[in-house]
Amino acid sequence: MEANPISVFLVKSDSKGDRLLFRYPYAGDTRNEINHQNRRKNPYALTLSEDLMVGPTPQKFNIEKGNLTGFTDEVLATLFAVKQELCDNKFELKVNDVRFVGHPTLLLTSARNKGNNQDNKQTIMLVHIVFALQAVASHSIVKCYYDLSKRLGVALRHEEKRCGYVTKEMKTMIAAHDEVVAREVEEGIKSSSENSVSPFDLILRRSSLARDLRSAYDDLCLTGLVKLRINRWIDLSFCLTQKVHQFHKKGFMIEPEAIDRCLENLRPYHGLLLLVEQNHLLDSLPPDASPALTRLITVYSPLKSLQTLSADADLTLAQVFNLSGHLIYWGNAIVIYPLCESNVYTIAPDAPTHRNSRLVEKFSEQFNECLLQVMSEFSLPISIRQKFSPLNLPQQETKLVQMIVWMLQHRLLIQLHTYVYFMPTEKGLSYPQQEVPTLVMRREGSLQSTPDETNLMARVPSESDISSTISDDLPGSTSIQPQMNSWLNETVWRRDEFLTDFTEEEKSAILKIPASSNPEDLKLLVHLIQQGYFQGTHHLEEIMYIENVRRSQLLQLLDKYRDILITCETEDPAISIFYSHSG
Repeated sequence: MEANPISVFLVKSDSKGDRLLFRYPYAGDTRNEINHQNRRKNPYALTLSEDLMVGPTPQKFNIEKGNLTGFTDEVLATLFAVKQELCDNKFELKVNDVRFVGHPTLLLTSARNKGNNQDNKQTIMLVHIVFALQAVASHSIVKCYYDLSKRLGVALRHEEKRCGYVTKEMKTMIAAHDEVVAREVEEGIKSSSENSVSPFDLILRRSSLARDLRSAYDDLCLTGLVKLRINRWIDLSFCLTQKVHQFHKKGFMIEPEAIDRCLENLRPYHGLLLLVEQNHLLDSLPPDASPALTRLITVYSPLKSLQTLSADADLTLAQVFNLSGHLIYWGNAIVIYPLCESNVYTIAPDAPTHRNSRLVEKFSEQFNECLLQVMSEFSLPISIRQKFSPLNLPQQETKLVQMIVWMLQHRLLIQLHTYVYFMPTEKGLSYPQQEVPTLVMRREGSLQSTPDETNLMARVPSESDISSTISDDLPGSTSIQPQMNSWLNETVWRRDEFLTDFTEEEKSAILKIPASSNPEDLKLLVHLIQQGYFQGTHHLEEIMYIENVRRSQLLQLLDKYRDILITCETEDPAISIFYSHSG
């Protein structure tokens, strides 16, 4: 797994030289293994720098079974103890299949003279916490580990300035190294691979800084969440999103940039779905957690939108957005559309559907239902309203909602939204220019109306009435016909004023629809088209929120103009980042 670290190192450099103080994990026979590798079989053999008869040197590998090999402590100390000019900058070094990432930090240490308490000597010391990663690690993973190294360096700088914590810890580590060397020399077992003692065992027992580094390494490998209290004073929290957001699928990682894009697409009509129990999340908050966050979690419900949560928690919408981003980033919640009867769900593309899935037993324990059977009901997109039955008891409907929430939490279901495309041209429906409908036309001696003018022509006298009027009263004929033409022309002008921005072909397509005779329908259609809602980038829920339109109005409009409005169902881009889509 490329997101996991291979090792973590602590190196110091000062006037007394460079030294690797701590590394984790470590092997007791590391130094003897390196010495054995460096030992020549024949002490008189010559090493040729170039041999034309031999092929290129094969690539070396320094990662074996997940452990770092091939580097002595002295080599690592030399690599990581950079010059002063490179401090407080990003450190990145690739050697074979290993990439080292860190942030070298300069500290000012004070050495108090015993004879004079007023005389303090300040010296400069470099402290460098380095993480070893796989060389193929992505740029975002490298950036995350650099950020963690930088945070650790800043915390150590603060504690060194406050109470000399780093100086104290380093003296403890150096003393452990010297103790082990002295014991080996005294017992004469320096070259024995069986009885070699690692100084890092002693350091872990004696140094709180070493234990913090070990805890950080273990947490990164296990969960991706690091929560430390350096010197029981400085709280340090870190989230490796690539690890935290793996969820049920191994190898699927969500990059921090994807989460940023998700938060940028967050809208007030979106909602939150907590991935942990509400009470457990409240209990896990630190004592100094924001009261606003506590209020938001207290009033949380998957049926509420962010706007509703804002009102219920008495918070501004901006605060709710920031707190939601915090919960999402730390893997405590994902973005959903609040649960309602019109929501349409289907099986997620990466949902585990095999019978031996660990989720089957977990689902059965909680709901006493077969997960695969429940999932099969969502093989085709289906709404919650369709799942409800008039014969269902309230308890059954509550249980159904709880099962849907559970499957959403485990990314087994995905919600589909309806997107609309306005397609009146030859890319969709084509209407030649000569077929532009006219309001009134004569055919076979009768006055006919086009289909889209049926309601309008109901208010106009029929041609038989007009003919009889003309035959009975010729003088009147000259007064009735101009009045009708004037009324019709006025109606056409009123309709055309809504379509001034459309091409003739688009006008033709719109006017052929019977619903265009209704000014309210035509006005709503033109407005939504001009605002860009019918270009496949806005789903119905977003249109409803922005334009304050009821769902029934939109559905009626889609039905009336179904010849030129094409609909499709797909997921919301703000939510799609939580699914791998690889099946």
